[in-house]
Amino acid sequence: MSIEAMVWGCLALGLIALEVLAPGVFMLWLGVAAGVVLVLVLALPGKLSMLWQAVAFAGISVALIPLYRHFLGKHDAPSDSPLLNKRSGQLVGQVFPLEAAIVSGHGRIKVGDALWTVTGPELPAGTRVRVTGADAMTLQVVPER
Repeated sequence: MSIEAMVWGCLALGLIALEVLAPGVFMLWLGVAAGVVLVLVLALPGKLSMLWQAVAFAGISVALIPLYRHFLGKHDAPSDSPLLNKRSGQLVGQVFPLEAAIVSGHGRIKVGDALWTVTGPELPAGTRVRVTGADAMTLQVVPER
């Protein structure tokens, strides 16, 4: 086995090992590209200069990322908790008393220990309102029936 083949083999194993230590599906494709270059070096002994090996490695690396995104990236499983990090979305449908009256379309409700800005029809403080929607950190409310 040539020195070049050993270098590409070690590089492939090293990059794949780095992927195991720091997962993110990036080093894996570089490791696969190094493995493909290893196969090319073994299949064409002495016919590829180091420059062409490096060009092949770079080209294969660049080509594998869009291929991965096209074939595997679209099949992400839907989340079982789509509102996990969307606190305002979690509040939709809940009922709270107004902490501050809605005047000129804006008021406040208290959720736990936090005050939230709300928009809706003019209502006095203490009125129970239902959250009907959320826009960033502002909740839309209507009077509870």
